[in-house]
Amino acid sequence: MTTIILAIVIGGAFGVVLDRIGATNPKYALKMLALTNLHLMKTILLAIGVAAVAMFAGQMAGLIEVGHMSVKSAYLGVFIGGLMLGTGWAVTGYCPGTGLSAAATGRKDALFFIAGGLLGAAAYMASYSWVKSTGVLDSMFGGKATVATIPGTNYPALFEGLPGDIVGIVLGLGFIAIAFALPNKFVGSKEPHGNAQPAK
Repeated sequence: MTTIILAIVIGGAFGVVLDRIGATNPKYALKMLALTNLHLMKTILLAIGVAAVAMFAGQMAGLIEVGHMSVKSAYLGVFIGGLMLGTGWAVTGYCPGTGLSAAATGRKDALFFIAGGLLGAAAYMASYSWVKSTGVLDSMFGGKATVATIPGTNYPALFEGLPGDIVGIVLGLGFIAIAFALPNKFVGSKEPHGNAQPAK
């Protein structure tokens, strides 16, 4: 019961943060994907970077038990699914987390997004046997493999000689640096001020 309550509290807090940064508004996501407003992209990169540094530094300090970490298997279906998810995000302005959070704020379009996601999940369940027979769920790159060696685990590493915790921290710092280095937008001209008329 405690686990369920904790999950609800953390999930609710995460939803609040998503709403505060504008992720529950599909216009922000679509502007990010169109490269006309990178506020959301910068926030996502910063969050990933800080989380990576905290997690791997915590593992090195013994504050986080490595055994609690789960490495997912790599297979072709993951990449296909990622492309489908990205396409859906570009079309709707929602991903699963932001869609649920948006529905909690009262956005009716998010309810249609959730319904579509549930229908997609049901279709995948119904066709799972056929999907599996195509081989797209077969393991790649050693299955549950990590980029570098993580102490205290028996996962195969793509680069045996590299210490995983250090690589994780470096990558996290790289994400943080990119978040601060990115401009506010790549595309679009400056909006006119006052009564100035845009050039024709």
